[in-house]
Amino acid sequence: MDSLQNSGGNGIIAPQTNDPSAATATETKADDPKQNLNQVINSIHKTLGLTHQLYLTVSSFNIASQLPLLQRLNSLVMELDNMTKMADKCNIQVPLQVVNLIDEGKNPDEFTKDVLNGCIAKNQITKGKADAFKGLRRHLLEELEQAFPDEVESYREIRATSAAELKRLAQAQSMLPNGDVKVKPEL
Repeated sequence: MDSLQNSGGNGIIAPQTNDPSAATATETKADDPKQNLNQVINSIHKTLGLTHQLYLTVSSFNIASQLPLLQRLNSLVMELDNMTKMADKCNIQVPLQVVNLIDEGKNPDEFTKDVLNGCIAKNQITKGKADAFKGLRRHLLEELEQAFPDEVESYREIRATSAAELKRLAQAQSMLPNGDVKVKPEL
């Protein structure tokens, strides 16, 4: 049973080391989400391979293949346990709609397409509203200019001065006009 516990999940005994630096490297890799995901994907591939081997063993089963069958079942159970442990370290959130689409036998890319189309539609609506407010502002300024030409001229001067000052401050602080900070590339 000890050899089964040392199994790498594919029927091959995994070498054990007493090197503490190897343990540290493993712990560092365990903290990397991308590495965790790759480990889970590799475990899924191993599980699929083990399932195929198990299928071949069962489909041509005879009394002599009982021991390999048990070993493959144990390897499959250990790999599934390993996959579960690694999956706990992955923080991936899959929308329920994607799972439902997969259950229905549909392509999950449809969900992505629908989300993107919805974002485009909302963006167009928002753009339309912004354009409508710009038109309203322009119309109000025209009406105000007819009624109060001196005050509107003062307003435009103040606004131009304020915009120039904001632009100068943004450049001085390495900020973008929308408030984001520019990230300087490191060489």
